[in-house]
This record gives sequence, structure tokens and C-alpha cells, in this order.
Amino acid sequence: MKKVDLKGLTVEQLQEQIASEKDRLQKMKFAHAITPIENPKRITETRKVIARLSTELSSR
Repeated sequence: MKKVDLKGLTVEQLQEQIASEKDRLQKMKFAHAITPIENPKRITETRKVIARLSTELSSR
């Protein structure tokens, strides 16, 4: 997600997005612990998306 995309979201939408991304991250971590996933870089990308969303939420 780009910063421009985040500007158009409401606070509630940001909170929902953060919750869904955290859930997705947790599932990916569990899947990776059992059997290595194809692209482990996706875990890092998901963490960065969560950080971007959190930063946008805290700036409001």
C-alpha cells in the first residue's frame, strides 16, 4: 500500500486493516514454522504494511 492509498481511509478502516494484516502475519508465521513458505519475504512485507498503517493511524 502506498501512502496516498492510506490517506483516503478512515480511522475505522485503518484499524480493520491493521487487524486483518496482523491476523494474516500470524497465519504466515505459523505456516512458515511448520513448512517453509515459498516466499519468506512476504512476512517482512506484511510487517512493513502493518507499520505503515500504524504510523498513519497514530498521525491522525
